[in-house]
Amino acid sequence: MSSLLSSIQSPADVRRLPRPQLHLLADELREFLVQSVARTGGHLSSNLGTVELTVALHHVFNTPHDRIVWDVGHQTYPHKILTGRRDRMHSLRQLGGISGFPLRSESEYDAFGTAHSSTSISAALGMAMAARQKGEDRHAIAVIGDGAMTAGMAFEALNNAGVLDGKLLVILNDNDMSISPPVGALNRYLAQLMSGRFYSAAKQVGKQVLKNAPPLFELAKRLEEQAKGMVVPATLFEKFGFNYIGPIDGHDLDSLIPTLENIKQLDGPQFLHVVTRKGQGYKLAEADPIAYHGPGKFDPVVGLQTPATPPKPTFSAVFGQWLCDMAAHDARLVGITPAMREGSGMVEFHQRFPDRYYDVGIAEQHAVTFAAGMACEGVKPVVAIYSTFLQRAYDQLIHDVALQNLPVVFALDRAGLVGADGPTHAGAYDIPFIRCIPNMALACPADEAECYRLLSTAYAQHHPVAVRYPRGAGVGTPLPQDLTGLPYGQGEIRRQGHKVAILAFGTLLYPALQAAEALDASVANMRWAKPLDVDLLLQLAQSHDAIVTVEEGALPGGAGSAVLEALQMAGLLKPVLTLGLPDRFIEHGDHATLLAGLGLDAAGMAASIRQRFAALLPAVNTAAGAAD
Repeated sequence: MSSLLSSIQSPADVRRLPRPQLHLLADELREFLVQSVARTGGHLSSNLGTVELTVALHHVFNTPHDRIVWDVGHQTYPHKILTGRRDRMHSLRQLGGISGFPLRSESEYDAFGTAHSSTSISAALGMAMAARQKGEDRHAIAVIGDGAMTAGMAFEALNNAGVLDGKLLVILNDNDMSISPPVGALNRYLAQLMSGRFYSAAKQVGKQVLKNAPPLFELAKRLEEQAKGMVVPATLFEKFGFNYIGPIDGHDLDSLIPTLENIKQLDGPQFLHVVTRKGQGYKLAEADPIAYHGPGKFDPVVGLQTPATPPKPTFSAVFGQWLCDMAAHDARLVGITPAMREGSGMVEFHQRFPDRYYDVGIAEQHAVTFAAGMACEGVKPVVAIYSTFLQRAYDQLIHDVALQNLPVVFALDRAGLVGADGPTHAGAYDIPFIRCIPNMALACPADEAECYRLLSTAYAQHHPVAVRYPRGAGVGTPLPQDLTGLPYGQGEIRRQGHKVAILAFGTLLYPALQAAEALDASVANMRWAKPLDVDLLLQLAQSHDAIVTVEEGALPGGAGSAVLEALQMAGLLKPVLTLGLPDRFIEHGDHATLLAGLGLDAAGMAASIRQRFAALLPAVNTAAGAAD
């Protein structure tokens, strides 16, 4: 490790460095970052883009006394490295290791936990106003990307901040792949000038002098805006009450540091526009920042390589294939995504059907109501959205779609646990929060082929239906050759056994089948969390002594709860064991390891069932090895 970076134990060490050494520190930090992520996997492009900004912020501001809130937070690896976690970066996103996002319990320098977009300005504003109320002299800084600025919540916060007098700095990290022409020597000079005390004081004096002469005041205001408009973007943010500064080169420490130092002396809400480049300093990531957004482990010398053996298609890819197939079959279909084209498997659909593809930006609420509006006019919208992000549009799901019983299909990617991304991205709650909404239905496919079929079933309905499926690949079942769906609201028996019946919802069907071999239990592939196949449930309840439900979702209010409710309504008081995600947030780590730790692999299921229903089951035999 280079000597300068190894000497940095906290931001206090960064603040002691003279500016020439900060350039060297940024270079060493960038090199360490590439080598570290190559070993662990994780977000790379976005972190390479914030190296200089991170160094400058910790050099100028007195962190952690001054608060920095990083929007989304997937660009905080440089921040983690400089705040005492360099020696733990080898454990990034691993079970028991450090998180890939800011986490308040992990470090005092992580002022606010972030992983969902567009929350930073609200949180930083709250901190700034709390400091003012407590009489504390501290700054609150929100670092937000241009993509996150597409969300309504960011503008709600800007609207509120502009009328409050707190020490708030919003930094727009504009990383749209390139640095625009206005960023240069002249613009750097103007940015520093506009952030200086003389400019600010002169501006206030001018307002006081001219306020009694409205025509002159309006003329001066227009001249100022036109002068800025020649070298900077439109002054939208000044309309919110911010003092707008920039844009400046976010990789130029000699521009960033004096500008931040000037801003630090100003009162009221400030808005700094910096332009950065994703993947900066690592040519492979610069050339393809999307591919290097969240790579797995790789050799930093040769970069990402195509595997010799093609991997099994992911559920996202299966959805993308179905979407293209159904779009070719039905011209009414449109695909909608809130900035998740690649993650949701919609690249090919976008290429083949550009006029029927809508990326609405990071605006989940708008995406859902936009789909509702289209459905009102006879169009067939399919909303591709991660389970964890549908939570952000819950009111729209209820009020704008379900209440009006509109036929919108929701393709819920990343249902269940998501491994290294942790609890902020886990799709743990969709079964409970959808199951309680009238008119809504929810399918839980067990494998890729079933996912394809159930999407067709969902599309054929005349009311809203969601299909939930996990991240990654399934068992590798070949896809159907046609668009025929499966029976709506019906499951199937996959194994006939005795005494105990296991009801599986989703991809846990396959470990449930393994566990059943050791227990001689029956297994039902329920397919639907709502409507529940009550006929199948009652058939199994009447022919077995005990019922077990398994789901990769939250147990409170989940599919197991639906089974208990149905049995109660039928007056069948059978012993029931519900297996799923407990009532706590599950930390990040390898997906299979997490499932095993929760007893949701085959061995864990068999052990839990045997413990609960020991009197009903045969003695342990060698067949149990199938579940171990």
